[in-house]
Amino acid sequence: MTGCTRIAVLASGRGSNLQAILDAIAQGQLQAEVVGVFSDRPDAEALQRMPAPRRWAAAPRDFADRAAYESALGDAVAASAPDWIVCAGYMRILGAAFVARFDGRLVNIHPSLLPRHKGLHTHARALEAGDAEHGASVHFVVPELDAGAVLAQARVPVLPTDTPQTLAARVLGVEHPLLIASLQLLASGRVTEQDGQLQLDGHPFFSPLALDSARMLQAS
Repeated sequence: MTGCTRIAVLASGRGSNLQAILDAIAQGQLQAEVVGVFSDRPDAEALQRMPAPRRWAAAPRDFADRAAYESALGDAVAASAPDWIVCAGYMRILGAAFVARFDGRLVNIHPSLLPRHKGLHTHARALEAGDAEHGASVHFVVPELDAGAVLAQARVPVLPTDTPQTLAARVLGVEHPLLIASLQLLASGRVTEQDGQLQLDGHPFFSPLALDSARMLQAS
């Protein structure tokens, strides 16, 4: 892709990852524009980080069923003409029709080292499992929960004194730079995905890129 990459963000909560994207754009680290933020929670704080014309929210319970809600969400996202759609703290599982509509352009940031600890409560589960490392992953979205091809990961140590809260705070410290570095690669066109296979600069790669590997191959 050339020029300014258009990014739509799906969020359900505070929007700290959205703010990281906005900050990276403002600082010239990411050649992109956030064209809209979309939420399943009309009271989500993330919505307040964008001006009214660029935010959309609706409660799924106000629709006849999940398909009707996701059709409306998809229409709103499509109207913003995004190059990439980023799930950044979006707490609903997206259905197959929505995923297919934006196939290959839909990524998520997840607070674990996938394929470990898909779903919720990842920090507590990492502690319960006795993991020596924990972290975050950026992956392409497929209909199966947290099962798409993993683009990149950032790792943190699990300390003997950790609680789910302290571990979550340490992971959050690497989440934001991981997301920005990943979006830099995607926006530049260096990373592509087809049928579950990722390519970097036209060459297949089979292991997630590591944030600490020369800041993901000098993504910036």
